[in-house]
Amino acid sequence: MVKETTFYDVLGVKPGCTQEDLKKAYRKLALKYHPDKNPNEGERFKQISQAYEVLSNPEKKRIYDQGGEQALKEGGMGNSGFSSPMDIFDMFFGGGFGRGRARRERRGQDVIHQLSVSLEELYKGTVRKLALQKNVICEKCEGVGGKKGSVEQCSTCHGSGLQVQIQQLGPGMLQHLQTMCSDCKGQGERINPRDRCKHCNGRKTIRDRKILEVHVDPGMVDGQRITFTGEGDQEPDLEPGDIVILLEEKEHEVFKRSRNDLIMRMQLELVEALCGFQKVIRTLDGRDLVITSLPGTVTKHGDLKCILNEGMPIYKDPFTHGRLIIQFIVNFPKNIDPSVIPTLEQCLPPREEVVIPNGAEECILTDLDPEQEARRRDTRQAYEEDEGGPSRVQCATH
Repeated sequence: MVKETTFYDVLGVKPGCTQEDLKKAYRKLALKYHPDKNPNEGERFKQISQAYEVLSNPEKKRIYDQGGEQALKEGGMGNSGFSSPMDIFDMFFGGGFGRGRARRERRGQDVIHQLSVSLEELYKGTVRKLALQKNVICEKCEGVGGKKGSVEQCSTCHGSGLQVQIQQLGPGMLQHLQTMCSDCKGQGERINPRDRCKHCNGRKTIRDRKILEVHVDPGMVDGQRITFTGEGDQEPDLEPGDIVILLEEKEHEVFKRSRNDLIMRMQLELVEALCGFQKVIRTLDGRDLVITSLPGTVTKHGDLKCILNEGMPIYKDPFTHGRLIIQFIVNFPKNIDPSVIPTLEQCLPPREEVVIPNGAEECILTDLDPEQEARRRDTRQAYEEDEGGPSRVQCATH
């Protein structure tokens, strides 16, 4: 039998309620009457915080139940131990709320998965199924971890999950350190082993397999994120984080992407570069494009040409495309039959006439060997080291 029920009435619970009932009641009312959400309910928020602070502390609750609020004041326990009701709120919700705006529950971490996609998939769009393992709230115990009423607040840390240690740094110098409670392992509560949920073994969550359908839209880019809000791991009293899919573009054997443009290299034989050509390009969506260079048009090595509207589709505007840029690589023959040179000279512009000065020296062109200079340098260094070898022993003279 309790002397008064004012604090119980403030929270809307009965005197025989469990700690879990107290937490649920405080959570609901504190979020509803928080000053950021209801600026005119500051006094109500203060009453809710004071009631929860007393009833969640076993010693204060015992004194209150026996003698009411007056007994708390006479016993020197009227002060909550926190600087303000806002500190109680921050302690309950983990301190993860910014002042000056509506506060939310603590949020779990986001989980990032990389998804390799081909350039064809980024061009046409695709739907990929991704199987993931995640924690979900145990349905048997509804995230309590055991039978109703079996969860008790840790008497060592009073439900905070933290212990305060005092270290003396020197004369008159003390340091307060917060560490995880060793008795409840930071959980703030205890469950008798025989009352633990058999389905989750008291862990409150179980592992579950989740299939996500990842919609890759045409025009998406390497590194783009696709977010599944609230699909992260579930934990009691914790807002689930997100699952984030990070697209990773695979290298393509023909095309290279540059924003909305596609770039490719096309090999031409010398006769094609000089006399014209026809080439077929297979696009990323399987169409065949024919490009033609008319006779008389010379294509130089390294020339860049483009086809408009045959690049990548624009993200969220798939009927608009970038450019297909073609870089031409002209292959020259290694040798030419001397008998066809006169015919070639008749077809090509005349050579430039060169006047050779008297006394000019004849030289021979050879193929460049990129490693030749390195070998010459190494040989010279070895020779110099040999010339300046170890000094000889000389006889002392008197």
